[in-house]
Amino acid sequence: MCGLANARMLLQKWGQVQAPRFRRFRRDVDGFVEGSEPIPAFTQRQRGRPKDGNDRALPANTMSASKSSRDANNAMSVLEQIERGTFATPSWVIFPPDSVRVVSWNINRGLHLDRVIQFLTGTKADIILLQEADQNARRTHQINVAREIAEKLRMNYAFGREFQELTQGSRTSPAYHGQVTLSRWPLSNCRIIRFEEQTSFWRPHWFLPEIPPFQERIGGRLALVADVRIGDRMIVTYNLHLESRGDDRLRCAQLDEVLRDTQRYKPSEPALLCGDFNLDASNGAAADALNRADFEDALANRHAPTKPHSFFEQGKIIDWIFARKPLRPTGAQVHQSGSASDHYPLSAEFAFA
Repeated sequence: MCGLANARMLLQKWGQVQAPRFRRFRRDVDGFVEGSEPIPAFTQRQRGRPKDGNDRALPANTMSASKSSRDANNAMSVLEQIERGTFATPSWVIFPPDSVRVVSWNINRGLHLDRVIQFLTGTKADIILLQEADQNARRTHQINVAREIAEKLRMNYAFGREFQELTQGSRTSPAYHGQVTLSRWPLSNCRIIRFEEQTSFWRPHWFLPEIPPFQERIGGRLALVADVRIGDRMIVTYNLHLESRGDDRLRCAQLDEVLRDTQRYKPSEPALLCGDFNLDASNGAAADALNRADFEDALANRHAPTKPHSFFEQGKIIDWIFARKPLRPTGAQVHQSGSASDHYPLSAEFAFA
């Protein structure tokens, strides 16, 4: 995938150089030269078109731009919606548990879904936070990965759409990609923090072929927030996926947005902050920001690479589980066995202090 990413960046640079020439010479089917005044279309092309206030047919390029704008607005509207499902068996929590087990994992779209479900079943986790879950994508056989996992594990879930994957679906049957939070207990107050700072790397470009390796997308990175209600206790969960195509300055800016959001809750309210950070959060600006916000690293002194070694790069520690008191980590590990994803899963046990 690194080679494809490099090819995409080279094409982007070439496209920026060629764009003025392309705009001067490219004509659409109605004779409109992009970047110039509209050329009058043939009379027969005007027939049946919408009219302006003076009963003149609107140019085809105006109609096309308007439709494109509507399509983009509709796409963004869907991206702000959260899909939810309830599959956990309802039960009264008379005596809330003294501890909770948490798993966080980038599951690489759910390409090996059977193995993902097998591992998650074995963890007996109470709360699961997953990144890179597909919905209706060709590469994962049009499966709703979030719902499939929730059904098999008998858990409640919330799914936040990070991107519409333009090369994985169609106009009438779009494909999505995002984060899913699952819980054995009720989920409430689910919402999306769509980061203000985003990269332009994933945006569609005219010079990129519409084929899956180039991953053209609409949307942007996000944090999925959900409250987990355990009897009379509540845990705020933040499911993060910080930008992979950018620098640590961009990722720290996205992390800061999340940490600012945590300030809306009382310091005494427990909170989890987990996910694929795409950076080393054990030092530097990210570590300082997390310390100031009183979040504790669940895997402190027990770290191991969460991104396996590959031909292109060394293994990296980029996936994290952080918690705020009164949650106190009592055990955590990186599960480096298995090959269900290009990331290793993390698990942690927390006691209520």
